[in-house]
Amino acid sequence: MTMAYTSQTAINEAIRRDWKGHIERELKGNILPFWIKHAVDEANGGFYGALSNDLVVDNDVPRSAVLTARILWTYSTAYRSYGDERYLTMARRAYDYLTQKFWDHPFGGIYWTLDRHGQAINDRKHVYAQAFAIYGLSEYYRATHEPESLQLAQELFRLIETHSFDAVNGGNIECCSREWGALADMRLSEKEPECRKSMNTLLHLMEAYTNLLRVWPDEELKVKQRGLIEIFLRRIINPHTHHFKLFFDDEWRSLSDEISYGHDIEGSWLIVEAAEVLSDADLLAQARVEAVKMAQAVYREGLDTDGAVLYAATPHGVTNDEKHWWVQAEAVVGFYNAYQISSQDHLAEAALHLWDYIEAKFVDRTNGDWFKVLSRAGVPYAEHFKVGPWECPYHHSRVCFEMLQRLNHTQE
Repeated sequence: MTMAYTSQTAINEAIRRDWKGHIERELKGNILPFWIKHAVDEANGGFYGALSNDLVVDNDVPRSAVLTARILWTYSTAYRSYGDERYLTMARRAYDYLTQKFWDHPFGGIYWTLDRHGQAINDRKHVYAQAFAIYGLSEYYRATHEPESLQLAQELFRLIETHSFDAVNGGNIECCSREWGALADMRLSEKEPECRKSMNTLLHLMEAYTNLLRVWPDEELKVKQRGLIEIFLRRIINPHTHHFKLFFDDEWRSLSDEISYGHDIEGSWLIVEAAEVLSDADLLAQARVEAVKMAQAVYREGLDTDGAVLYAATPHGVTNDEKHWWVQAEAVVGFYNAYQISSQDHLAEAALHLWDYIEAKFVDRTNGDWFKVLSRAGVPYAEHFKVGPWECPYHHSRVCFEMLQRLNHTQE
């Protein structure tokens, strides 16, 4: 879709209409049918542990709760948006697998990983996984109004706040044991430093609570959500650089100087969304100001010369120059959100050019869906999973859902 668009050109109706057409064709013609056709494991139930770029199944890879919950969110949103029964069937498959296989019936909550037979491999209760289960379950309730899905989301909220909330310093610790007891190592992955709290887990907990608030405006939930938004504005966002700090001890001392451009731009719009759904005018005003500053920081420091967003840096420079699919997807929304707030045309231009880059480089015209990681030069890493524990349809379907909604409204 390359368009004649400059920083002196507003997003006019012709550009808006053409962009929407490209996005909806990508969503309905590629992303959503790909996962229905290629990710479903008919023999064992649920979804394959992994699938290569050339569509070879690897069922020895553990099945993650994150993958299942994100598929649940994606197809619940698709059904709510389009009413297509194929999307409902996929959502129900994910719902059944999450609540029957991943749910720990003796102790409550969601296991981290299963084997292909549905047996727990890692049974710890990471708040990250519980959050995505809430995100998916609440969206399933929005789509179907089936009461059990809301009840399970409410149960997860209570488990999280009972066992992981830090009543002294605020926020939530990373992880608990199967029985919701203490763990020495609570890391999300081996790539991360040991920490008690992380931006990433808290960001997705806030995201989950936003969606739960849409269907359950509970007063305790509002209090917890307000606390999370305030933590981001006061503790997690560096007021000097407008990047997220990533890892913390209990008292919010930062444990790393790493910068994650993808999380910065994703978080910039999720904080605004959280404050909007909470209906807190003061927090919303603060979130909007910070969202623009964060988007500007990524625009200045994280954009490569080809318009794609690099992966990671420190104050001393770029440390990872790969292009990851989820970073580009979130950046389209984040830049456009900042444009809607600020009316700064170069931010809309960045979003539009990034969508062009996605269509040119990330969309797999041969086997379908998107490549997940490219080199700095834009060459796909063929060995990287297309479907896997982290390689889910949620980021690249969500940019489509979000942008279709935003492009249906003129700039405010």
